[in-house]
Amino acid sequence: MIISTGTASGKSLAYLTPAVASCLDGGTVLYLAPTKALAADQLRGLRELRITQVRAACFDGDTPFEERTWVRQHANYVLTNPDMLHRSILPRHAQWSSFLRRLRMVVVDECHGYRGVFGSHVAQILRRLRRACARYNSRPTFLLASATASEPGAFAMRLTGLEMDEVTVDASPKGSTTIALWEPPLTELRGEGGAPVRRTATAEAADLLADLVLADVRTLAFIRSRRGAETVALSARAKLADVAFSISPPFPTPTPTTPHTPPAPLPTPANAPAAHAADHPTDSPLRQGHQAQQGQQDPIAPQSPLAWAIPDAPHHGSNLDSSDLADLPNKIAAYRAGYLAEDRRLLEKALRAGTIMGLATTNALELGVDVSGLDAVLIAGWPGTRASLWQQAGRAGRDGQDALAVLIARDDPLDTYLVHHPQALFGQPVEAIVLDPGNPYVLGPHLCAAAAEIPLTEDDLPIFGPTTSDVLEDLVAQNLLRKRPAGWFWTRRERATDLADIRGGGGAPIQVVESSTGRLLGSVDEPSAHTTVHTGAIYLHQGETFLVELLDLEAGVALVSSANPDYTTFARDITDISILATERSTALGSGTLHFGEVEVTRQVVSYLKRRLQSGEMLGDEPLDLPPRTLRTRAVWWTLPASAVTPLAEAGIDLGGAAHAAEHASIGLLPLFATCDRWDIGGVSTELHADTGLLTVFVYDGHEGGAGFAERGYARATDWLTATREAILSCECERGCPSCIQSPKCGNGNEPLHKRGAVRLLDTLLTPR
Repeated sequence: MIISTGTASGKSLAYLTPAVASCLDGGTVLYLAPTKALAADQLRGLRELRITQVRAACFDGDTPFEERTWVRQHANYVLTNPDMLHRSILPRHAQWSSFLRRLRMVVVDECHGYRGVFGSHVAQILRRLRRACARYNSRPTFLLASATASEPGAFAMRLTGLEMDEVTVDASPKGSTTIALWEPPLTELRGEGGAPVRRTATAEAADLLADLVLADVRTLAFIRSRRGAETVALSARAKLADVAFSISPPFPTPTPTTPHTPPAPLPTPANAPAAHAADHPTDSPLRQGHQAQQGQQDPIAPQSPLAWAIPDAPHHGSNLDSSDLADLPNKIAAYRAGYLAEDRRLLEKALRAGTIMGLATTNALELGVDVSGLDAVLIAGWPGTRASLWQQAGRAGRDGQDALAVLIARDDPLDTYLVHHPQALFGQPVEAIVLDPGNPYVLGPHLCAAAAEIPLTEDDLPIFGPTTSDVLEDLVAQNLLRKRPAGWFWTRRERATDLADIRGGGGAPIQVVESSTGRLLGSVDEPSAHTTVHTGAIYLHQGETFLVELLDLEAGVALVSSANPDYTTFARDITDISILATERSTALGSGTLHFGEVEVTRQVVSYLKRRLQSGEMLGDEPLDLPPRTLRTRAVWWTLPASAVTPLAEAGIDLGGAAHAAEHASIGLLPLFATCDRWDIGGVSTELHADTGLLTVFVYDGHEGGAGFAERGYARATDWLTATREAILSCECERGCPSCIQSPKCGNGNEPLHKRGAVRLLDTLLTPR
């Protein structure tokens, strides 16, 4: 069964009731959550029920080893995640035999999070779980829950391999949600190629977060990156520190006999944002709405520009005593993956209690965590899918309350397109969830893991899908499995589960350690380490700024030291791509569209230093990091010489035009595929070695592919037409981040030709 109804509609109650009944009847329940935060939150709710017969416990990476034995032997309601099921529970199924023998129900919560390559891995893990249960003669019911699953029954069947009933009627009471689409204003600054630069979404989010907290509005700000979440929290705290200092009571006049030194003003970090009112044009529709309603302002307390949406919010000001003022900055914090477990739990508790009024978070808090009492959500940048947008917006307004959600556009083609085309958001179904359990790069490692758990037999093959026989032959040829008359066996000493990297991390995480104290600050996945904790990088952690002294990939450690530089860093890379196999081709206008397998080689070669306040380029420092190779799937289009020669004769830089079209098409693909801009990559060239033609590639950023490029191939005309419209409608003259510049371009956004990109796409889309 899958329950697919809106946020706060009672899904938790729907599975808790039969789950608790199963425990009372002597059975056991396994609860799977995509994040540890969600599992911890569910455990808190279970314990509040105070039902002694329900022995609930979390079993995840944060569970102390001394508690794990108790959980295996005594817990009848185990909350875990796919990672622990894959790496710990299934490989040691014999130790869990008592639990698995009585397993009545498997709850898969927030199941829409299982998409792409990660979802394909989870699909195979669930098939391994079904097989292990059969070993102990149990057939548990699978109950899935999601607020934003498209075609829920079909998706749930792909995920579990089981026939599914679906519940989609939502009759729960709902408060109203005001949704604002917010485009930051252009600044006086000029970026690469003299392009105009908008105020960043993170700077806007920091100002709005501070304003809302100042108005006693409990707010969650979703930020796209770990660094961004830290920066927003730091900047918002700095703004509140400024406000606290500006409205604090004057110091008493000292008597001549008493020496007096007034306290120093609260420090303001170098990257604290300017005052909000100075950064918004007076003709902004939201600003006009605010001015129309604000009337006489409290002369002491600044009022939020979102006052139109929160007219009854109380104002801070003279009613605050000095201790309240001093505590204002502490009402805002950051929350992200990579923090130590105890730090995350304390932050969640403080947000629920109201000790913290504003939290800048990554999508770690997007899924189901009950942070009731939230009034507003800020979303800094398009979150990648409509499903994620409504999921994040649904974090506010629980328990039938009215709520506010603000989508703040980044300087990005898709964000710009959406704030000017709201019809692409509203009234549209959420995206179909793309996953491919039969992907051989996914299926192979899980067949090895399954064979290591219980030798595979012919009867097991249908569980894993129709491509299982072919993949098994390849595994035998690679000496990963051994074929015997009784079936297939894992005979190596290594752990078979190590073959499957289900989160796409690409290796063991890199530990971030403070060199002077040995303090472990957190961790970064190995591929991200090349761009975030390379030697010389600026690393942010809980509002503190660190300089990376050394990245040692072999030791798996990055040594950092406390610093306060006036610049930030951005890694640059070079990418090469070769075609391994073309699986499909079709004519597209004057060109040809292809889909197939490619090999991408990427190497981080240097990093840029940019001044925080102005974005001024301070230098380009070389790096010596090993290249990374990725075999994946791509969609690419080619144009023959006869089609591009007239463009070259008209003075168009073909390389720059192809490069610009590549950037914009990457920015727009998430509108047509369930992906994020950072899930995909691209390469363009005026003359590619494998095609001999002008070629533009867009590829999946996951080993073996994730279905995103295939989706682009299927909807190429709509996708590339929207790409052309996004470039053409942008108000800039030569190209900017809102249309053709990319935040992750390894070539520093050079060369780019905006007008040429439009002409190139016109040529591609015009029938021969």
